[in-house]
Amino acid sequence: MQKLISKLPHTGTNIFTIMSGLAIEHNAINLGQGFPDYSMDQHLVEWVNKAMKENYNQYVPMAGYTPLLNTLVKKIKNLYQQEYNPQKNITITPGGTYAIYTALTAILHSGDEVIVFQPCYDSYIPNIIINGAKPVFIDMDYPDFTINWEKVKQSITNKTKAIIINSPHNPTGAILTKSDLLKLQEITANTKIIIISDEVYEHITFDGEEHESVLKYPDLANRSFACFSFGKVFNATGWKLGYAVAPEWLMNEFKKVHQYNAFSCNAPMQVAIHNYLQNPESYNTLSSIQQQKRDYFTSLIQSSKFKLLPTKGSFFICADYSSISNEDDISFTQRLVKDNKIATIPLSVFYENKTDNKIIRFCFAKTENTLKQAAEKILNI
Repeated sequence: MQKLISKLPHTGTNIFTIMSGLAIEHNAINLGQGFPDYSMDQHLVEWVNKAMKENYNQYVPMAGYTPLLNTLVKKIKNLYQQEYNPQKNITITPGGTYAIYTALTAILHSGDEVIVFQPCYDSYIPNIIINGAKPVFIDMDYPDFTINWEKVKQSITNKTKAIIINSPHNPTGAILTKSDLLKLQEITANTKIIIISDEVYEHITFDGEEHESVLKYPDLANRSFACFSFGKVFNATGWKLGYAVAPEWLMNEFKKVHQYNAFSCNAPMQVAIHNYLQNPESYNTLSSIQQQKRDYFTSLIQSSKFKLLPTKGSFFICADYSSISNEDDISFTQRLVKDNKIATIPLSVFYENKTDNKIIRFCFAKTENTLKQAAEKILNI
C-alpha cells in the first residue's frame, strides 16, 4: 500500500472528540465541549421553516444572501462605527473556524510566521502548518491570561505575516481591552502584518465590559480579518454558519479560496438570520443571559475545592484543581468522567508544549437543571 506523507503528521483526535466520547460512554454530564444543551429561540426556528417553505433552498450568491449582507453592514455600523460595503467586505462562511482557516490560507506562504497566543483555540496551529507557515508562540500571562505586548514586539521578524487574536477568549474567558487594541495598533503600524481576529463570542461579555473589536479601530480594521459565528451566539452550533469581515484588498483573496471550497452557504438559514437580526434584542440580550448562567453556576460550586478563575466573556470558566490532586490535567479530567460522571476539558491541550497549570475548563452554557446536577457532582470531588 502506498504511504501518504501527512501534511499534519502530529495531529490526532482532538480532546473534544475524546472527552465527548468518554462522556457518552460513562453517562457523564458534559461541561466540556462549548455548545448549549437548550433550544435556540423558536422565532429563529420559525424563520428557517418559513424560508424553506418559500423555496429559499437554492444557491445564494457566493458572498452570501444579499439582504443578510446589508443587515450585517448596518449592524457593524451601529456597534463599531465602521462603514463597510456589503458586496466587497463581507463573506458568509460555514462557521467561524472556516472563516479563520480561509483567511490564513488566503495570505500565508511557505516560510511565513504567525504569532499565536497560548492557550489558544485548537484549530489555529494546524491551520498555519497546513499552509506551510510557522506558528510563533507567546504564552499569555498566568493566571489572568493577559498579553505582554513587549514580548510581541520582540517576537516580530521580517517573516511575520500575521498575528491571531481572540476575544472573548476560548478557553479562558479573558477579554482584550481598549488598551490592548491600541497597543496592537501601535505595534503593527507601518508594517505589513495582517491581523486575524477571532470574535465568535462578540456578544457574550460580562459585568458591563464591552467587546473591543478590531472593527472599532480604523488602522486595525484596514489590515484585519474579523471572524464571527452565528452558531455560537444564537445557540445553533450545529448550523456551522458564520462570516468574515475585511477590507477589500484582503477580502478579494479570501473569496478566491472560498469560491473553490464551500462557494456558497446554507440558503434558508441565511434568510432566517437576516429576518431575526431585524430585532437588535436578538443579540443585545445575550450577555445578560450567559452572565446569569455563569453567576448561577459559580454560586452553586463556590464551596467546592476548585479555585475559580475570573471569566469576562464566552461560554467558559476555568478552575484550578491543585488543592484536589497532583495529577496532570489530562489524567485528572479523564478520572472525573469515569469516577465522578462529569466531563470537562484540560487546559494543557490548548498549549503547544502542553503547559500544565492544574487548570480545567467548564462550559456553563447549559440549562439550570444541567448546571445543578453538575454542581452536585463537583461538590463531591
